[in-house]
Formats: sequence, C-alpha cells, structure tokens
Amino acid sequence: MPLGSSGLDLGEGMEKATMMKQIHLRQIKLWVVATMVAIGVMMTGVPIQAIQLADGTVYFAVPPRLVDASITRQSVADSNVAYYFDLAIPNDAGESLQQIEITQRDADLFTREVDFELDKSQAFVGRRRDRHQELGIGTTTYNEDTHTVTVTLDPPVLPGTELTLRLKANRNPRRSGVYLFGVTAYPEGAIAHGQFLGFGRFHIYDNDHYHWRSLV
Repeated sequence: MPLGSSGLDLGEGMEKATMMKQIHLRQIKLWVVATMVAIGVMMTGVPIQAIQLADGTVYFAVPPRLVDASITRQSVADSNVAYYFDLAIPNDAGESLQQIEITQRDADLFTREVDFELDKSQAFVGRRRDRHQELGIGTTTYNEDTHTVTVTLDPPVLPGTELTLRLKANRNPRRSGVYLFGVTAYPEGAIAHGQFLGFGRFHIYDNDHYHWRSLV
C-alpha cells in the first residue's frame, strides 16, 4: 500500500459521509415543510401549491420519485447505448417539473466517463417499454467540470405524470464496474430548488463476462 493512502481513503470517506449527511438534512428539512403544507391543505381544503420562500426560491410540495433506471447494453465499449431514467411526479407535487439533472459520479477518469449525444436526448410519458406521448425538450447541456447533463423540459411537465428521460450515449465506458448517476429534479420557477431523487445504478461488464455466461 502506498504511503499515506489509508489517510487519503479516510479523508475521502469522511468527505462523502459529510456530503450525504448534508443531503439527508436538506431532505428532512424539505419533508418537514412539505408535511406542514399538507396538513394545512387537509384543514383548509385549498389545492396544494409549490412552496415559495421569501427570496423567491420555489420548492416542490412533494418531490418527484426516481422509479427506475435501466440501460440497453451492459458490455464495456458497447456502442448505440441508451440510458433510461423513469420518474413519477405526484399529484400533490404543487408545481410542474421543469428541469432534470443527471450527474455521473467518479467520472474524472477518461475510461469511466460516459459520452452522451445531447442532441439525441428524449423525454416521453410512460415507461421504457410502455411509451406514450413525447415530451418537449427546450435545451440539453453538459457541464464537463461536474459531469452533469441538464435537460430543460418545454413545456414543464404537470403533476400526476409518469415520464422517462432517455439519454443516448456514443458508447459505454471502457472500464467495467458499477456506475452511479445522481438524479436531481427542479420545479418550474425563476429560482428553483433542485431536489435530489437518488442514484440510477448501472453495472457494466467485461466482454468475457457475457462469453462465460453463454457457455454455462
């Protein structure tokens, strides 16, 4: 083991633990606010609306859910691959879904980064194998520093909708392993708070893995 590597691992572990704790605290804070709003709705009968702070920041009353994530090909360097992210916007979300961010974790290594074809991004009502109406996409951008794809829906998608985001990749990464993509949803609004929904988890295998499976 290289000198100092255990200390580095410990530092990285503490940094990740701190980040997850901060995310958890933000989720608890939002849940408390959403619960208070829901109680008020039950008592007054007023339709649920998005939460808006004094500075104009808009929150979902109840955030969307990441239902599933899937991939069409699972071998390293496979071409013509599509990554699917299934979301559900609850009826009591309080606001439409305007933007989705997909952030790849641990993508600093060239062999692990997924290169998406942004102009081939799609969004539609339904699921990967139960596709319905296509949804409009205004813009799709990529931040190389954070490895984040940002998809802006135009028009924003109404509460009560189940939708799927499809990202087309040139090819799978060249290294096998587990790949995590964080999903964040933003409500409609000039100043919108992004709600982290969880990770889409994909397993990329070496080619000999599938060859071995075909022989047994």
